[in-house]
Amino acid sequence: MERRAVSARRESLLGEEPGAFAVARFVRVTPMKARRVVDLVRGMGVDDALATLKFAPQAAAATVYKVVDSAAANAEGTEHLSRTELVVVKAFVDEGPTLKRHRPRAQGRATRIDKRTSHITVVVGPKVEAEPAEAKKDAKKADGTKKAAAKKADGTKKAAAEKKGRTR
Repeated sequence: MERRAVSARRESLLGEEPGAFAVARFVRVTPMKARRVVDLVRGMGVDDALATLKFAPQAAAATVYKVVDSAAANAEGTEHLSRTELVVVKAFVDEGPTLKRHRPRAQGRATRIDKRTSHITVVVGPKVEAEPAEAKKDAKKADGTKKAAAKKADGTKKAAAEKKGRTR
């Protein structure tokens, strides 16, 4: 099934990869607090992420839950991907506009209260299959032989330098 027009936003977040995203904008939670929650679910499977968010004590968890759920629904609807194989590929929080308020203080003064807002973005995509275990072992083995050869060469240089130092 061919995708028609691709938005610039989708292009920047996913490129040609399959997946979907959801954004909650102007959420009345500070970006720092929202990032704490988003960091919990980045890289998790969608079902695991939703279970984690459901029982997270932070207030921002409810909003992040909605965004992850919406991104998963978008992937199911537009990309026809199975919810069980979806993973939170990217998740980030940008700062929105700050509402500035004033609070009366002692002796006729007033202090400014910043009410910060956030833009929460979650990108989901299918699980990427890891390369086979044999290929990893072969790569590790080849890497190990290179390291051993370098170590051996380094050792012979040290030995030659010590020998040179003793003959004087």
